[in-house]
Amino acid sequence: MSKQYSHIVLGLGATGLSVVRYLCAQGVVPLVMDSRLLPPSAKKLAKDYPNVDLMTGEFDADVLIQAEQIVISPGIALSTPAINRAIKAGVEVVGDVELFARALQHQEANVVAITGSNGKTTVTTLVAEMAKAAGLDYSVGGNIGIPVLDLLINPTELYILELSSFQLETTHSLECIASTCLNISEDHMDRYLSIEEYQQVKLGLYAQSKAAFFNRDDILTFSNQYGKLNSFGLDQPKEQNWGVKEGYVVKGDIPIMPVADFALVGKHNQANIIAAMALAEKAGIGFDAMKQVAKTFLGVAHRCELISCVEGVQYINDSKATNVGATLAALEGLSSHDGIILIAGGEGKGADFTPLEQALSKVKCLITLGRDGDKIGGLKAEYYSVQSMEEAVKKASEIALSGDTVLLSPACASLDMYDNFMARGDDFKTQVLKLVTQGTLLTEKQDA
Repeated sequence: MSKQYSHIVLGLGATGLSVVRYLCAQGVVPLVMDSRLLPPSAKKLAKDYPNVDLMTGEFDADVLIQAEQIVISPGIALSTPAINRAIKAGVEVVGDVELFARALQHQEANVVAITGSNGKTTVTTLVAEMAKAAGLDYSVGGNIGIPVLDLLINPTELYILELSSFQLETTHSLECIASTCLNISEDHMDRYLSIEEYQQVKLGLYAQSKAAFFNRDDILTFSNQYGKLNSFGLDQPKEQNWGVKEGYVVKGDIPIMPVADFALVGKHNQANIIAAMALAEKAGIGFDAMKQVAKTFLGVAHRCELISCVEGVQYINDSKATNVGATLAALEGLSSHDGIILIAGGEGKGADFTPLEQALSKVKCLITLGRDGDKIGGLKAEYYSVQSMEEAVKKASEIALSGDTVLLSPACASLDMYDNFMARGDDFKTQVLKLVTQGTLLTEKQDA
């Protein structure tokens, strides 16, 4: 290709399209490249930006190395050979979050950023709800909802960002008023050489923050590389950090509210709420707004979401548990529930499932599905292997007794069977609601 491009956008999903929109608004017409022959936003690109060229198929290194800047989508690994060659040739490779960070250097705005293996969406949503309760002008984006560059279309005084490790790989210029790494557990081992490499990408957020909060209950979130850090945890804190003392959430010695007043259940959610409070305070949100949200917030979809209670059996959708750590957190959080029937399995992403073994010994019954379901099943003496969510829910309903809990918490990604974890969770909901309908019809027939 003889035409020269100063900027190349890699990946044409929602993020890639937002980058094109942003660059064109700056007067830059990029080239877009996508390894897929039919990228999801191709029609939208052709309609809205007919002057932007699109190349599909294998990335062409000869084209990449002539650019000044490559803006890479999070799902594309920097180790991809053609991209690696461009990096070695001196081409700057950034992500959309880095462009967002650079744009904000010329604006007055506060950024709160949340990363971690699990709980990111819950904490991000909690901070947003607290900002709403406080009457702040805010917006939410990143790994949740709206791509960050689209947030700049309608600027706000507070940006609340959920950030994945993939996004943080190419982000170096954020100026956060506060950030946290909630926890670290093995995830995306198909992309990282080790958990240490994954950890260092996550903790790189600290250097881009005025106040960084680590989790005292997870040593992997601590680093002495970044000087004095703030912290949160479920124990009694020292100095002006956040924690729990005699049943109360406290900041240092200041009591905020009883933990028993939280609407969310489970220790992992207690930690999530405390982390959100710590971040919210740095954003100028008062204790009253925090307490109001903590007392009423019931959670986000697909994260320990109670779908229904059928004949005394609770059905909980935790489809967002796409790694082992998330499933362990869910099982621990529901440890007070008797008779847990766990549905797990999917695409394991190269993870080691053995940390689940002890927790599975306390599970009443294990039902597995998906590509790596049998690997999880092998950790328990007996388990049921099924081929579909419909079969999994039907089997669970046959086994469950009144008082039991059926928990979908896969410990795996969903892409072997579904477009995403939301689709998996929605399928679970659909199958559970069929039980509700069947139960209603049965009752009606008996009454007749």
